[in-house]
Amino acid sequence: MDKPILYRKRIIPDECIKLKDDAILYHDPSMIVTSWRAFSQKDYLSYGYSCYFIENGIKLSKFYKSDDTFSRWYFDIVSYQDGPIANSVMVIDLLADVIVYPDGLIKVVDLDELAEALSKNLITSRQMNECLNNLNKLLTKLYAGKLPELIMPLEKHISASRAVTMTASNQP
Repeated sequence: MDKPILYRKRIIPDECIKLKDDAILYHDPSMIVTSWRAFSQKDYLSYGYSCYFIENGIKLSKFYKSDDTFSRWYFDIVSYQDGPIANSVMVIDLLADVIVYPDGLIKVVDLDELAEALSKNLITSRQMNECLNNLNKLLTKLYAGKLPELIMPLEKHISASRAVTMTASNQP
């Protein structure tokens, strides 16, 4: 199976972009792992890694600062559909996000955007249901202390990617 081509569809603001600069580190029918650089750097975000959990409606990202220190875990509630061309995946951001900080603080964000999208008919009631159900499942796992279980697949692929990079940089 060829590496899929990823597209990100945002509802607020309305945009759809091809994630042409994201490097796909791993993919199978249930998961895609990428590395990427931020479109616009912030003090808490320079680059990161993401794991798209196709069957769970979430995208997990690990954010790094420009000094290579870990910043935070970021969960996007998303839906997936076939993209506009063969072998492509459209990732639709359903607006609700969850941030887990290094000290363990869990913060749910952008619910105001979700409400706005529904009131302006930018999302369907089915999308709202999907978003809230997936958000609830995620929060239930996080509140039960299952963050290590959630991040394990991404951490495994980050470690493998870094090992390959280190091996390649040690070659004459």
